[in-house]
Amino acid sequence: MSPTFPPQLDPETSPPSSVPSPPPSRQSPVSLPSLPESHRSIPISHTASWIRKVLAFAGPGYLVAVGYMDPGNWATDIGGGSKFGYTLLSVILISNLMAMFLQALSAKLGIAMGRDLAQACREHYSRPTSIALWIVCEIAIAACDLAEVLGSAVALKLLFGLPLLAGVVITGLDVLIVLLLQGRGFRLIEAFVVTLIATIAGCFAYEIFFAQPIWREAVVGLIPRAEILRNREMLYIAIGILGATVMPHNLYLHSSIVQTRAFGSSTRDRREALRYAVLDSTVALGFALFINAAILILGAAAFHTRGLHDVAEIADAYKLLSPVLGVSFASTLFACALLASGQNSTLTGTLAGQIVMEGFLQIRLKPWLRRLITRSIAILPAVLVIGIAGEGKVTSLLILSQVVLSFQLPFAVIPLIQFTSDRNKMGEFANSRFTVVIAWIVAAAILFFNAELLWLIFRGQ
Repeated sequence: MSPTFPPQLDPETSPPSSVPSPPPSRQSPVSLPSLPESHRSIPISHTASWIRKVLAFAGPGYLVAVGYMDPGNWATDIGGGSKFGYTLLSVILISNLMAMFLQALSAKLGIAMGRDLAQACREHYSRPTSIALWIVCEIAIAACDLAEVLGSAVALKLLFGLPLLAGVVITGLDVLIVLLLQGRGFRLIEAFVVTLIATIAGCFAYEIFFAQPIWREAVVGLIPRAEILRNREMLYIAIGILGATVMPHNLYLHSSIVQTRAFGSSTRDRREALRYAVLDSTVALGFALFINAAILILGAAAFHTRGLHDVAEIADAYKLLSPVLGVSFASTLFACALLASGQNSTLTGTLAGQIVMEGFLQIRLKPWLRRLITRSIAILPAVLVIGIAGEGKVTSLLILSQVVLSFQLPFAVIPLIQFTSDRNKMGEFANSRFTVVIAWIVAAAILFFNAELLWLIFRGQ
């Protein structure tokens, strides 16, 4: 029987005594929650109206959503749209639906058990397994941060003519932004993130208006096609979209930041908190779906329909948008949205790095040192990549980073499903049989697409 977590709930909400007690956990209990400076720092009024409660719980979902619209998405979506038109819209839709489902499970774990996914893995698995999962998670964060840092650096180059290496170094200063905002309350971080999301959405709404996409073809593109599995290049981009959409580190992040709300520990309070948290993340990921689809639709409408099928570089898209659309500000807005996306994603990626380090290793460092380490993990690979591969390979590296992320997904998704389906850990919050079936279908789909891509690569087709 699997081990359980240390009890944190009120006695009256504990599982009935008839349920057999599981053996003690393999590792010592976690003494502090992740992000202790923000844990339960946002009060929740039990007598407030439902609208006030919706607003009180709104925020964590948007921090999660920014990871689903990071610069890695731009490279895959623009390349997919310019080369294959609207065909890959179905992959974006399916990926976002999967993301909504998995993030709901992540919120459930954090609210029902009071543990984030990293802490749960450390307490459940043996130490070697836990360390292995931590290493895999750090690789995923490094791949994600690589995309975000490179995206911000590209935006700075397009807007101000800065060399990429200089842009990469400048992005390291976002560690100061995180420290400043978090020192003034977690709500300020959420407000900052929502503002940047609104900026990105506004820029793309402007672009789409002038691109005049063929909406009938876009609707048809939402229907999955078998040719995606048969075409190696299309499948490669589809896997990249999957990796760029369903972010492994977001599962760790979400299970932690939902605990910034000071909801009660009774079953009723936790059930209410879960309902509002899922609503928050679903609505936020709906915005992410709009932005991801808008990027691909822009690539299809502005480039593919005009015979420009090889616009895979972000810099090329920037140069072509204004002359193709006939709008002088189109390229500038595109670069501004890219910069907002990169800064947003690096901010939440830094928080995820802190959560993973604290959860898996129980390392408690001073906030500035913690941020410096997690940011260095992203900046150093980016500097090496640009120095070795050169600036001309940035978009290829962005797409590759998303494929790497896709391969890390099972190592976060499978433990999440396992924990949230275990009644010994979750009690009455455990997944229903229907939810378990859907969850394992999602996990199987991720494994299948990854295996299919490997097969095509090794077969040389």
